[in-house]
Amino acid sequence: MIIGLDISTSITGVTVLKEDGDIDYNFAIDTRKYKNFFTKVEVVKNRLEKLIIEPEAIFIEQSLQSFRSGFSSAKTLSTLSRFNGIVSWICYERWNIEPQYIAATSARKQCGIKVPKGKKAKEIVINYIVDNVPDVSIEYTKHGNPKPHCFDKADSWVVARAGWLQCQKQRK
Repeated sequence: MIIGLDISTSITGVTVLKEDGDIDYNFAIDTRKYKNFFTKVEVVKNRLEKLIIEPEAIFIEQSLQSFRSGFSSAKTLSTLSRFNGIVSWICYERWNIEPQYIAATSARKQCGIKVPKGKKAKEIVINYIVDNVPDVSIEYTKHGNPKPHCFDKADSWVVARAGWLQCQKQRK
């Protein structure tokens, strides 16, 4: 089994893939209603501890490493990095497996998802999931847009799938 995580202080996506690459679990942990950083950590920890699995590997989307115009501030990047580190530790402590980190662009590339210049990666990924991965359930708002947690579920599948593909290569 492979665990793929898309970690965020607002919504964390989790996908568990079976040995054959099929989805065992795909869900999101919504922590937006909690204002306290450590409460958010506790909510994620409690949900991960409920997973009764023995993973072969854990893959986590690498947190942003640099500034981009119009995106996250230094404070946001620092908070996200701390949260990512704590959830990584929770995974290590829970399963005694050191998580491996994978950049979002690299994970998408390994899954064959191409993001054209000028397009938003999240939209391309969700469209790919809708067209190719029926086991990831996508819910929509009354206006026909994917609900926010669905983007995180989709991203966690991409991370898990890229990790699964890496493990398949190592076996050969």
